[in-house]
Amino acid sequence: MNIEAQGQPASELISNRITELADWRGEALGRMRRLIRQADPDVVEEWKWMGTPVWSHDGIICTGESYKDKVKLTFAKGASLKDPARLFNASLDGNVRRAIDIFEGEEVDGSAFQALVHQAVALNSSGKSKPEKKAKR
Repeated sequence: MNIEAQGQPASELISNRITELADWRGEALGRMRRLIRQADPDVVEEWKWMGTPVWSHDGIICTGESYKDKVKLTFAKGASLKDPARLFNASLDGNVRRAIDIFEGEEVDGSAFQALVHQAVALNSSGKSKPEKKAKR
């Protein structure tokens, strides 16, 4: 179900946000959105929490927030995902979420990112919600 705001579908609101950014942040958010949609053609785009793009499939996959100096993609159950490419670089101390902060000039490995999206969808679809205990590094 698309959550609407101001009478517009969420997908339109997300497109508008990308256009409004009109700089590297819009390009980064747009690229990550395309990667998410390619990885999961059944993804549902939502607009929550007064203006945050959200991608869901049987639960939240990730959110896409834009700040002055970065674009932040927060995976709702990121602590439960395997991240061999070490894309997660923020919110590493939490028990549930993990985030990828993208700064100007950086490009995230598309296939590694899509692998995270696939894992997140599989985890959401499995009904598991607690992260597995991991050995300390």
